[in-house]
Amino acid sequence: MTTRFSDLPEYAFPRLRALLAGTQPGGPEIAMSIGEPQHAFPAIVPQIIAAESGSFNRYPPNDGTPALRHSISDWLRRRYGAALDPATRILPLHGTREGLFNAALALCPTTKAGGRPAVLLPNPFYQCYAVAAIAAGAEPVYVPATAETGFLPDFAGLPSALLDRTAIVYMCSPSNPQGAVADLAYWRQLGALAERHDFRVFADECYSEIWRDTPPAGALEAADGQDPERLLVFHSLSKRSNLAGLRSGFCAGGPAAIRALKQLRNYAGAPMPLPLQHAAAAVWADEGHVEENRALYREKFDLADQILGNLPGYTAPEAGFFLWLRVPDGEAATQKLWRDAGVKVLPGAYLARAPKGTDNPGASYIRAALVAPKAEVAAGLTAIRAVLETA
Repeated sequence: MTTRFSDLPEYAFPRLRALLAGTQPGGPEIAMSIGEPQHAFPAIVPQIIAAESGSFNRYPPNDGTPALRHSISDWLRRRYGAALDPATRILPLHGTREGLFNAALALCPTTKAGGRPAVLLPNPFYQCYAVAAIAAGAEPVYVPATAETGFLPDFAGLPSALLDRTAIVYMCSPSNPQGAVADLAYWRQLGALAERHDFRVFADECYSEIWRDTPPAGALEAADGQDPERLLVFHSLSKRSNLAGLRSGFCAGGPAAIRALKQLRNYAGAPMPLPLQHAAAAVWADEGHVEENRALYREKFDLADQILGNLPGYTAPEAGFFLWLRVPDGEAATQKLWRDAGVKVLPGAYLARAPKGTDNPGASYIRAALVAPKAEVAAGLTAIRAVLETA
C-alpha cells in the first residue's frame, strides 16, 4: 500500500550501517558520525530527579509546570532580551523534535494561494523538517544552503509565486551540519519576507549555546515590531547542557500558535514526566555549566583548526559542534575513513535531498561530530587528515 511516506529515503544512520556493513575498521573505532553530546551534564540533575521521584505516578501537566515555563521565560530574557509571557507564549516540549514536527501539523493550512501549501527547508537539513511537511500535506521545497550562499538558504531569491504559496519556513541557525550562523540582518530579512508573503518562520536554534567567539543572534532579537504569530523558536537542553536523554526543549511564539500546539498535544502529545520537568527548570536557570561546556568545545574547534586548517575542503565552523568537510565523494570518503582508520563519519548526502533535475548538495561532503573527549577528537581529526590527504 502506498502512503505519503512511501518515497522517504532510508534514515541516515541505517544507511550508514548498510554502507559500512561487511567492512572491518582499520583501527579502534572513533565515533564521529552522530551528534550525541558526551560532556558531563550538571550534577544537580540526578539529585533533583531522585528528590522528585514520587511524582512519577502523576500525569504531567500538558502545558508544563509553571516553574519550568518561568525558568524558560527568564532564560529568554537573559539571552535575547525577549520578554514573553510564560503562560501564553511558551510551551515546554518532550524534546524539540516533538515541537518541530507537531508545529507543522498544528499550523500548516490545507491550502495557500489557491494551491497546495509549500514548506521551505534548508538543504541539507534536519530530517524531521521534511517529514513534518509531508505529514501536514504540504510540498517540501529544498532550498540550497551551500558554500556559494554562505551555507545559509537564500529564501529571498525564490520566485514570488512560490513564496506566496509558502506556509512555513524552517530555518536552522547555527546550522546543522555546516555550523553557519544567521546574523540579525538575515533574520530581519526573513521576518520581512514572512510579513510580505504571509508565512510563518520556524527557527530551530538548538545549537545556539555552542559558539566560538560571539553568541549567535536569535530570531527573537530581530522580531521587534513584527507580528508575533509569524515566528516560533525552538530550543533544547540536549546540546546546551549535554542532556540529550532528558528530552527537554521548548518552543516560544505568538499566543495563537502556542494555543494550537497545546490543543494538538491535548490529543496526541506526551509531556515530560514531572521529575524531569523539575530538573529542566533548574538547568535552564544555570549558566555556569553552559560556559564550561562551551570552553570544552572551543578547545576542540582550535584542535580542528590546527590539524585540518590547511587541508583542502576544511571550513572552520562558526558554531555548533560539527565539521562539514568537502571531499570528492562523501560515501567513498566515509568508507575509506572506516576501512583505513576506524573513523566513523556521516556522508553529507544522507542529510540532504536532490530535487528532480538537481544534484544533492551534500554529496561532496562528510559530517564529523566533535562531541567525544578531546583526546579522542584529536585522534579522529589526525586520522581524517592522514586518510584524506592520500585519497
